Amino acid sequence: MEENIIMLVDENGEETEFEIIADFDLNDQEYAVLAPVAEDDDSALIFKVIDQGEDEPILEYLTDEDEFEFVAKAYEELMEEEE
Repeated sequence: MEENIIMLVDENGEETEFEIIADFDLNDQEYAVLAPVAEDDDSALIFKVIDQGEDEPILEYLTDEDEFEFVAKAYEELMEEEE
Protein backbone atom coordinates (compact mmCIF):
# COMPACT_ATOMS: atom_id res chain seq x y z
CA MET A 1 0.00 0.00 0.00
CA GLU A 2 2.91 2.37 0.70
CA GLU A 3 3.75 2.48 -3.02
CA ASN A 4 0.35 4.09 -3.66
CA ILE A 5 1.12 7.04 -1.38
CA ILE A 6 2.62 10.23 -2.79
CA MET A 7 3.43 13.61 -1.29
CA LEU A 8 2.20 16.74 -3.10
CA VAL A 9 3.21 20.32 -2.34
CA ASP A 10 0.64 23.06 -2.95
CA GLU A 11 1.25 26.65 -4.05
CA ASN A 12 1.71 27.67 -0.38
CA GLY A 13 4.43 25.07 0.22
CA GLU A 14 2.12 22.85 2.28
CA GLU A 15 2.80 19.12 1.95
CA THR A 16 -0.10 16.65 1.82
CA GLU A 17 -0.01 12.87 1.45
CA PHE A 18 -2.35 11.36 -1.12
CA GLU A 19 -3.26 7.80 -1.98
CA ILE A 20 -3.43 7.02 -5.68
CA ILE A 21 -6.90 5.54 -6.09
CA ALA A 22 -6.79 5.07 -9.86
CA ASP A 23 -5.00 6.17 -12.99
CA PHE A 24 -6.34 5.78 -16.50
CA ASP A 25 -6.07 7.12 -20.05
CA LEU A 26 -8.88 8.99 -21.71
CA ASN A 27 -8.60 10.50 -25.20
CA ASP A 28 -4.79 10.13 -25.21
CA GLN A 29 -4.48 11.94 -21.85
CA GLU A 30 -3.55 10.28 -18.56
CA TYR A 31 -5.52 11.14 -15.40
CA ALA A 32 -5.07 10.20 -11.75
CA VAL A 33 -7.64 10.07 -8.97
CA LEU A 34 -6.11 10.86 -5.57
CA ALA A 35 -7.53 10.87 -2.06
CA PRO A 36 -5.95 12.77 0.84
CA VAL A 37 -4.60 10.25 3.36
CA ALA A 38 -5.47 12.42 6.37
CA GLU A 39 -9.14 12.83 5.40
CA ASP A 40 -11.71 10.43 6.86
CA ASP A 41 -14.34 11.03 4.19
CA ASP A 42 -14.58 9.67 0.65
CA SER A 43 -13.30 12.85 -1.00
CA ALA A 44 -11.06 12.48 -4.03
CA LEU A 45 -9.42 14.82 -6.49
CA ILE A 46 -8.83 14.34 -10.20
CA PHE A 47 -5.51 15.40 -11.73
CA LYS A 48 -4.23 15.51 -15.28
CA VAL A 49 -0.86 13.73 -15.55
CA ILE A 50 1.56 15.79 -17.64
CA ASP A 51 4.43 13.69 -19.00
CA GLN A 52 7.82 15.37 -18.65
CA GLY A 53 9.88 12.81 -20.59
CA GLU A 54 12.64 11.55 -18.32
CA ASP A 55 11.62 13.83 -15.43
CA GLU A 56 8.88 13.05 -12.94
CA PRO A 57 5.38 13.71 -14.33
CA ILE A 58 3.50 16.80 -13.19
CA LEU A 59 0.03 16.50 -11.68
CA GLU A 60 -2.25 19.35 -12.72
CA TYR A 61 -5.54 19.82 -10.87
CA LEU A 62 -8.50 20.02 -13.23
CA THR A 63 -9.93 23.53 -13.21
CA ASP A 64 -12.03 23.28 -16.37
CA GLU A 65 -15.53 22.26 -15.27
CA ASP A 66 -16.41 20.53 -18.55
CA GLU A 67 -13.21 18.47 -18.54
CA PHE A 68 -13.76 17.60 -14.88
CA GLU A 69 -17.31 16.38 -15.54
CA PHE A 70 -16.15 14.36 -18.57
CA VAL A 71 -13.31 12.68 -16.66
CA ALA A 72 -15.40 12.11 -13.51
CA LYS A 73 -18.09 10.37 -15.57
CA ALA A 74 -15.46 8.18 -17.27
CA TYR A 75 -13.99 7.30 -13.85
CA GLU A 76 -17.43 6.35 -12.49
CA GLU A 77 -18.03 4.11 -15.52
CA LEU A 78 -14.61 2.52 -15.05
CA MET A 79 -15.40 1.76 -11.40
CA GLU A 80 -18.79 0.27 -12.34
CA GLU A 81 -17.09 -2.05 -14.84
CA GLU A 82 -14.71 -3.33 -12.12
CA GLU A 83 -17.57 -4.26 -9.76
